[in-house]
Amino acid sequence: DTSAVRSWLVNRYAPNTSKRLLAALRGVLKECWRMGLMQHDDFAKATDLSSVLGESEPSGRALSMEELQKVFDACHRDASPAGIRDGAIIGLLYGLGLRRSEVVSLDLSDYNQSQGIISVHGKGNTYRLGYAMEQVRQLLDAWIHLRGGWGGPMFSPINKGGGMATTRFTPQGLALVVKKRAGEAEGDTFSCHDLRRTFITNLLDFGVDLSTVQKLAGHRNISTTII
Repeated sequence: DTSAVRSWLVNRYAPNTSKRLLAALRGVLKECWRMGLMQHDDFAKATDLSSVLGESEPSGRALSMEELQKVFDACHRDASPAGIRDGAIIGLLYGLGLRRSEVVSLDLSDYNQSQGIISVHGKGNTYRLGYAMEQVRQLLDAWIHLRGGWGGPMFSPINKGGGMATTRFTPQGLALVVKKRAGEAEGDTFSCHDLRRTFITNLLDFGVDLSTVQKLAGHRNISTTII
């Protein structure tokens, strides 16, 4: 049965997707074995599948400096609270290479404003420090000045009247913010993760060693950084 599933996946999906789904299948079968729902011999046979060959074309892209400047200009033209907030969000996504989940989880207390250091809570309950360069600090400080010093989420939704909510942004809401500003920049569309890719790519282009980039990006495995 699992061999039939593998054949179906290979014929239907790209190699990377097939590998990911087969890994999920193996994970479910392993839990079944651990819970005593199947014998070890059956588990070994069911998971003894040949590897899926090939690699999918990497998704996403890195932005050029001209594209980035147009996006920041689009935020700057919007003098409303949303424009100031979105400039700071995009500054963190690109300037520190944060994941969107990391941006929405930020609290005001995670930012050391005097030193420009941000405590980032990453995937898998990991923790690292991010260092905001001057331009990012200016964007972030402008938002905090407008936001006020109340404790809670660093970024919150803003209603049409300019009022700020005290609730936390969702990752989906953050993606919509980036999509909106990309449209205003009148360039090719890009995602939150493309800004993270740009951060990593630029560091490597400037000759920063791979292990340092891995730590700054918060990658558990250096192979992810290489990709």
